[in-house]
Amino acid sequence: MDNTITYMVVDDYEIDRLMLASFLHDYPFMKCQAVFDSPLPALDAARAQAPDVLFVDIDMPAMNGLELRRQLLHIPACIFITSYPDYALEAFDMAALDFLLKPLTAERFSKTMERVAEHATVRQKARLLEHTLGADTIFIKDGIEQIKLHLSDIIYLEALKDYTRIVTATKKYSVLSPLGTLIKEKTFSSFVRIHRSYAVQKHFIQKMTSVEIQVHDIVLPVGRSFKDALKALTS
Repeated sequence: MDNTITYMVVDDYEIDRLMLASFLHDYPFMKCQAVFDSPLPALDAARAQAPDVLFVDIDMPAMNGLELRRQLLHIPACIFITSYPDYALEAFDMAALDFLLKPLTAERFSKTMERVAEHATVRQKARLLEHTLGADTIFIKDGIEQIKLHLSDIIYLEALKDYTRIVTATKKYSVLSPLGTLIKEKTFSSFVRIHRSYAVQKHFIQKMTSVEIQVHDIVLPVGRSFKDALKALTS
């Protein structure tokens, strides 16, 4: 399996581009797809062939890095690199994987690379459930393997941004689908949403209060806006 992660760099300052290149050189799983000193040609190139990771400066002429990211939200991971900490909130609104301040340091950059590797691993394992062959089973890609899960074995689902974690008694899996989308599928009709981050399998519920639910000895919170779901369970 190819474990390389492709990346694109967009920064109008040559010294910063060279500094980033020197740090990335220490991570052989990172493969450079392109380097740009201007956002406009980078935009065209990324639309034609999106990298796995975008490293982008924020303060650039013609188009700043935030606007570039806004037009390239299909790129899985974006890391903003800037001299201005005030941009942090806007950056994370643009689904930033990380936000680095110049000048870069090797110690801080190593943490970024850990995030990149973890993010790539989740995506690789989560090329989405290959929908069900039967009403009571689903198939999930786990690396190169196809894992067959019985729906009755799934205790609960947990939202992880664009992913959903599927939790059984023995293992956890991640699938590339938001929780809200997944539980609308007929296949998951036995699950009830109790929180913006959780949906539980009805037959695993052991105890229930207005603020939490216990499933398979695991206690999960009940969201304020999901209390009607509890009423439906007890009616």
